[in-house]
Amino acid sequence: MIELTDRQKVILSLVIHEYTQSALPVGSKNLVEHYRLEYSPATVRNELAALTEMGYLRQPHTSAGRVPTEDGYRYFVGRLLQRTELPAETRRTIIHQFYQTHRDIDQWMRLAASVLAHQSQGASLVTAPHLMESRFKHLELISTRGRQVLVVLVTVGGQIHQRIMTLNEPVSQEELSSIGNRLTGLLTGKDVRAVSILREQLRDLDHEVAGWVVDQMRTSDALVSGEIYLDGITNVLAEPEFAESEDARRALRVLEERSVLQDLLSRTVLGEHASGVQVLIGGEGNWEELSQCSIVLAQYGAPGVAMGTLGVLGPMRMSYGRTISTVRFVSALLSDFVAETMTE
Repeated sequence: MIELTDRQKVILSLVIHEYTQSALPVGSKNLVEHYRLEYSPATVRNELAALTEMGYLRQPHTSAGRVPTEDGYRYFVGRLLQRTELPAETRRTIIHQFYQTHRDIDQWMRLAASVLAHQSQGASLVTAPHLMESRFKHLELISTRGRQVLVVLVTVGGQIHQRIMTLNEPVSQEELSSIGNRLTGLLTGKDVRAVSILREQLRDLDHEVAGWVVDQMRTSDALVSGEIYLDGITNVLAEPEFAESEDARRALRVLEERSVLQDLLSRTVLGEHASGVQVLIGGEGNWEELSQCSIVLAQYGAPGVAMGTLGVLGPMRMSYGRTISTVRFVSALLSDFVAETMTE
């Protein structure tokens, strides 16, 4: 990026702040009067022209003011934006909301998505904490009707997998319970490799059920993320630049299409070396669907145990300071939740 003078940094910051509030092109006279700048309108006009030539601003048409470009937003977020925290009262309110809620993963995920959407006025996403490596905890076999049996697998951290199996011949509930208890005693705490090895020592129905357990644990380990919770879709659709526009709908499909979202997460916050809050502006050339948007993402959880992702999607003129501080704060709350409930 081309380095800016102190005056250019101030003017770029003010243009972005003003455009964030109004969604209208920003002119030199407006900046001088609104912010009582010590510079003349002519001086500001010259700096706006310089910033435009450097690629940080653009002019929609000849007589209009300026609006930030993708590079302008990137410079602002990367070089000018100071770390901020949510107001103390807001933090207390959010903490109260979470601790008034039952210590239940589903309720916490839904509340996290709601808080992110409300505080940022964007569309939020939260993925449930995903175990880095599944470990067996408990197994139940429940007779339903005839030869059909409901098999319920619980892994460490509370993840539940269910399946109806059809047996070759009816088996009593007493025998099914005995098999469940036997396998639970044998497999508790084991990862998929250990379960697979022990399965080879089993026979008959024990062998068949253990095979299903191995399949479920492998499928779980292969997932990039857990269940996805969304909120605030209408916030994005209400933004003036997205009114009756296909741009917002294309961006929101990123959140709703699992394959595209998995790609986004695996190449950003879930990347091997990713950490902290990440800001993607205009899709960063990788996702055409996000060309008119920004998305703020972060991981949460207990490394090596269970991790999830949360984030906010909105127009490029989002309030980055507010959004980043909200994502960071909620991420810390969910990390504490995972540490308290999913580590043993």
